[in-house]
Amino acid sequence: MSDRWGITVPLEGVPLPDQRTLFESMPDLGYTDAWSAEANGTDAFTPLALASVWAPRLRLGTAIVPAYTRGPATLAMSAATMAAAAPGRFSLGVGTSSNVIVERWNSIPFEEPYKKVRDTVRFLREALTGQKVKAEYDTFTVKGFTLGAVPEQQPPILIAALRQGMLRLAGREADGAIINWLGAEDVRTVAPIVREFGEDKEIVARIFAIPDTDAETAREIGRWAISAYLNVPVYRAFHEWLGREELGPMWKAWDEGDRKGALAAIPDSVIDDLIVHGPAEYCRERIEAYVEAGVSTPVIAPIGPPTQDPADVLRALAPRG
Repeated sequence: MSDRWGITVPLEGVPLPDQRTLFESMPDLGYTDAWSAEANGTDAFTPLALASVWAPRLRLGTAIVPAYTRGPATLAMSAATMAAAAPGRFSLGVGTSSNVIVERWNSIPFEEPYKKVRDTVRFLREALTGQKVKAEYDTFTVKGFTLGAVPEQQPPILIAALRQGMLRLAGREADGAIINWLGAEDVRTVAPIVREFGEDKEIVARIFAIPDTDAETAREIGRWAISAYLNVPVYRAFHEWLGREELGPMWKAWDEGDRKGALAAIPDSVIDDLIVHGPAEYCRERIEAYVEAGVSTPVIAPIGPPTQDPADVLRALAPRG
């Protein structure tokens, strides 16, 4: 079993200001980590800032901050502020995000994603030390930025990675990788690529989970989630690379504009592979399978029905004592 056991914050179903007692309970339940996400809900940093006060024993991380949606200097300032608020307990996860979030929602061209993330990591490595940065990168130029509040401890930087290029970048230039939307056995494909550059490279996996819910309801929720995510080009390419041919009918129906057909074409076997669901004990076993396959830090992302009490979900998915 992993020494680390994470949860995605904030939890669904409770307003963020009302989640203090949930955050406070996490360490006593056995959670070691709280990692934020950023899409169209909360930003990545505010929940972690609250967590740094509400649950000071937790390690905190972003999974992820898009490299496109903040300027380099702004991103460096946000990371430095979190590192100062949680000394030695903050890790910065950055990645491309997706064309939907970057282009459609933020009106920023989703161009040269590999280079954008590479350049961002290189800039952050230098900027977070307090050095004056004056550099021309392939995707942006910084003219004389100096971070005014340098954290005492440099935060580890991890890269969100799907296929070989970004996985190698995570191993070569970052402290590890953040992986997402894959089954436990898929970890055996991606983890060795990162660890070509060092066995100590951390691999954080976001694992979607629906505990203590009947299979029909869980699969319906999972089917909608898979349809929403795995038709996005970056995730489709990832699963094509993994060889998940069972999703071919879904992709075909989606390309033809048949959204209902795409939803119906998702096999139960794929849902069961990518979404952890079932009794709590079985969910924990499934999460531990990711660790056995090479994950350093499992980070659970509950996506159950809105009727589930978040406190019950936290208890159900907590590690065994």
